[in-house]
Amino acid sequence: MKAAAIALPRFHPRLWPYVATTLAVAILISVPKLVGLYQTQLLTYGLIMAIAALGFNLLLGYTGLLSFGHCAYFGLGAYTVAFLLQWFGIRSMELYILLGLPVAAIVSALFGYVCVRHTRIFFGILTLALSQVLWSLALKFFWVSGGTDGLRVKRPTLLAGVIDFAGSGGFSRFIVSYYYYVLGIFVLSTAIIWVIVHSPFGKALQAIRDNETRARFLGLRVRRFRWAAFLLSGIFTGLAGILWAPLNGLTTPDVLYWPFSGEIVFMTLLGGFRNFFGPTVGGIAFTFIKAYAVASTEYWQLLLGAVLVALVLLLPTGIVGGLSQIAKRLVPAERS
Repeated sequence: MKAAAIALPRFHPRLWPYVATTLAVAILISVPKLVGLYQTQLLTYGLIMAIAALGFNLLLGYTGLLSFGHCAYFGLGAYTVAFLLQWFGIRSMELYILLGLPVAAIVSALFGYVCVRHTRIFFGILTLALSQVLWSLALKFFWVSGGTDGLRVKRPTLLAGVIDFAGSGGFSRFIVSYYYYVLGIFVLSTAIIWVIVHSPFGKALQAIRDNETRARFLGLRVRRFRWAAFLLSGIFTGLAGILWAPLNGLTTPDVLYWPFSGEIVFMTLLGGFRNFFGPTVGGIAFTFIKAYAVASTEYWQLLLGAVLVALVLLLPTGIVGGLSQIAKRLVPAERS
């Protein structure tokens, strides 16, 4: 007796990324119903860091510029939220975004104008130096920034005040609602960045990354394209900082200090900066690894470093790059 053949769905290879993306979004939507409150909160942090890493990868992966100062734009977004609450009593998340993004855009445009005149190590040192100027200001002007104590950020309202979190059970309602809010912004940001990198502008950035001299011969204004990439990268990283502040509840100068830039760089490399979705996976993975390392031992930095070094050695192309290589070996190529 012959076994009945089972027809499996077959997709064109170009459709697999869209199928995988749809499945991932469906899983993310169901997360609060499947896991506890703490894991939901951690995943919210992970999605925020994924936005920062995706924005950073516009500069590293697609333009070929390594910045060590992206904590500046993340911190600016976070401090803008804190200042709007402290000085004006604003508690609307939408106003935080609408007012915070121009601040990140203006500063990233100014810093970018200075930095993109140089490349390689000179570019990296300039971005690092400029970001540390902001850190010094936040630390020294403690009567404005709160110094090392920071500024407290209360839970905001969502959707123009329709969703509030006053009263009993406000924290749990905030975590779940804010998770879906961040998820929506994450999906929108990912779609916008996807359009950018696959547009003629994105292709021009990749041409500049691969061969700057040839790009100049083709008539591309290299410095202008780099400045635009720097500006967009700073805006998305600033958006991540805006979303991070209400969830963290406190904004301190630590988010402007250079080790935080190192974390953004590392999570991008961890996921794989040559793959579009690599920084997303890296941001989420780094958040969970760091959180559980801190909870496991007082020597969490040693444990975290060992785990991350092992991952880099075993998966030099990042998590997504390594999984892609494994998939290519397991799934034989279809014959035409």
